[in-house]
Amino acid sequence: MIISCSRRTDIPAFYSGWFFNRIREEFVQVRNPLNAHQVRRISLLPSDVDCIVFWTKDPAPMLDRLHSLKDYSYYFQFTLTPYDNDIEPNLPPKKKIIDTFLRLSDKIGIKRVIWRYDPILLSKRISSAYHIDHFGDMSRRLSGYTDKCIISFMDMYRHLQGRSAGLPIRPPDETEMRIIAKEIAYIANSHNIKVETCAEKIYLADLGIEHGKCIDDHLIRELTGIDLKIAKDKNQRELCGCVVSCDIGEYDTCRHGCRYCYANVSEKKIEKNKSLHYSQSPLLIGDDSSCKSQ
Repeated sequence: MIISCSRRTDIPAFYSGWFFNRIREEFVQVRNPLNAHQVRRISLLPSDVDCIVFWTKDPAPMLDRLHSLKDYSYYFQFTLTPYDNDIEPNLPPKKKIIDTFLRLSDKIGIKRVIWRYDPILLSKRISSAYHIDHFGDMSRRLSGYTDKCIISFMDMYRHLQGRSAGLPIRPPDETEMRIIAKEIAYIANSHNIKVETCAEKIYLADLGIEHGKCIDDHLIRELTGIDLKIAKDKNQRELCGCVVSCDIGEYDTCRHGCRYCYANVSEKKIEKNKSLHYSQSPLLIGDDSSCKSQ
């Protein structure tokens, strides 16, 4: 079993204490996103977990506790973008995040820290040239600390339109995608970083960019030596290449406040969920007294 930790929220940044409690107790409970009263109990016994995939913008709270994961295989999908606080309002300064990236890579190795330059968006201030310049600067700093970068282009989900009304961000069109991708591929290659796309329809293989998998059975096989036979995850978007995993997060719980985030719909619900988080609970939010186990 592969644990996804988590597409739905940033567990390393905000809930690492809870996560390590779950590791210690060797199980977690997860609500069905479509039915909050249904809860699944998931084993976190090392013998049951093939790999843990962490998704984060700031894993700093975890760095001094990675020894607790000595019995597990794991890797990080680490998002690092060039946006300011108008788009990513609650993140630490980017210099600090880059320092965290380097420290994490020093601890666990470049294979286990994957850079996400994601999502790529445009505005009056953020142009294709802006991305090319900042990607180049970040690549120079991360060279030797990662060997893969996953990119994707912004999807304008319906609930984002109201959130970004006063901040006119938009997805690139196909011509802009190719201009940005071509330069990204060239820059990354010069720093020995392979670039792949995440859940993108656009064909960029002629630029040296293939479609990728964030939950990647090939990488897990390389890290663990286990020849996993795992199918594509049918619960993800059609264009997503990820294999099946079990996500232990919950929507409307991430506090970064990023204007492009698909996982948060209601700021009021985020605040409510913040008050309902208990680090000792088997659930990320609330307790399990009113839930029906599956």
